[in-house]
Amino acid sequence: MDKLVKPDVKEVELNFKRGHKCSTTFRLTNLMHTMSVAVSLTTTSPLFSFPQPFSIIPPLSSSSYTLLLSQPFDQPPLVTPHDIINVRTSVLPTGKAHQDDLRRLFSRPGPHVFRDATIPISFVGPQVIEFLISNHAQVPELNSYLHRAISGCSGSQLTALLKPAIDSGNAYLISTLIDAGADVNDRDSDAGSMLSLAVRAGNVEIMKILIASGCEIDNTADKILHDAASVNRVDLIEILCKSFEDIDVNSVNSDGRTPIHIAAALGHVEVLSFCVSVGGNADLFDFNGWTPLHFAAAEGHFEAVKRLLDCSNSKYVVNREGKTAFALAADNGHSHLLSLLRLDDLLQRAARLDDVHDLKSCLAEGAFVNGRDQNGWTPLHRAAFKGGIDCVKVLLNHGAHVDIVDDAGYTPLHCAVEAGHVQVALLLISHGANANAKSRKGVVPFNFDHFKSHPALVHPLNHEKEISLNGKPLVPC
Repeated sequence: MDKLVKPDVKEVELNFKRGHKCSTTFRLTNLMHTMSVAVSLTTTSPLFSFPQPFSIIPPLSSSSYTLLLSQPFDQPPLVTPHDIINVRTSVLPTGKAHQDDLRRLFSRPGPHVFRDATIPISFVGPQVIEFLISNHAQVPELNSYLHRAISGCSGSQLTALLKPAIDSGNAYLISTLIDAGADVNDRDSDAGSMLSLAVRAGNVEIMKILIASGCEIDNTADKILHDAASVNRVDLIEILCKSFEDIDVNSVNSDGRTPIHIAAALGHVEVLSFCVSVGGNADLFDFNGWTPLHFAAAEGHFEAVKRLLDCSNSKYVVNREGKTAFALAADNGHSHLLSLLRLDDLLQRAARLDDVHDLKSCLAEGAFVNGRDQNGWTPLHRAAFKGGIDCVKVLLNHGAHVDIVDDAGYTPLHCAVEAGHVQVALLLISHGANANAKSRKGVVPFNFDHFKSHPALVHPLNHEKEISLNGKPLVPC
């Protein structure tokens, strides 16, 4: 006979609990029909012990044995290779012997002692998995320990462990827990869905595992797009939008803010742009009447402000405190935004109205003298077209580009000539304007015939200087 006894388990599982002397039991059955069997139990590690290392099992009977962890531990004492129980046996014809007799029996080597079984010892239970999650990068043979530890966990325990596993970023841990029965759609009021945890961790692989495992979202409860916006991850938002057709890019959080609000407040321009491209509304208000532009301006995010001005109409919207984006930027000392948000508009208006006082005020506050409107006109284009010579002088003195072109290729000189403002045209020329510059339609600013009937054909600032237009001297008529 090859074996005298048979264990009832292939592996002895010890349910580990921090700070406790853990123990477990197993059974051995005597396979002999007529004779008793003496049994000796030892382990490969001194951490384990048996209250009764020697025993006798009557014919065709079974006995239970208790394996003890010798002392409490704060973490499972995992070792490689795994600890094992050595089961040695010997036929005992008399069926009786004292402990000392059994000890002497097994201390003498010889053919009377059988190496009957080796039983691996495994630590199981949720606290073992917690340890593996926290130390996954340092544990050798992680896969082996994890599969063994899972056998001591209930479905609810595995589900609870899925959350720290997601935070760990280890995709293998997550897949194994899900395969073992962890519920990917478990949620609580604080953490939201499992997918929310993955998004906050910023792990694309884990997101895909959860989605493939049937993880669902609730647009009313889950703010996964907000989470992705806060960590500046366009790739996560794109995956979510492709995976969930009903996902709402304009959903709001407890403050009434959309993902675009979040991106604007943090200056995440790419996220902001992507959300707009998939239907996000950049003009929505939060519960305090703030638009995304208010947030971007208040935080001083130049590129975000610039992008929002392209896709929203919130420039002059006031929040509940009566503040525009311009006012918030000014209050917070973000002077680099003032030109974008309002001063350029006021400068254009002052140039159009020939209001020198307001023009000077805007420039003094930091307005961009070469800022353009929706048609590419600068304040100098507008002042030249309106004939505001005093405004033209102020703009030129503040660095206005005399030959700057609009969207149609027109310079301020084109505008002055088209409107028939001779003195403005001459002033521009005196500051270096190119009288022969062509627009996109081939229009040249000066045609001598346009001005030969005008008496004021001398330089307005220097009456002794003769000016030549298109190769012809301009002289008083």
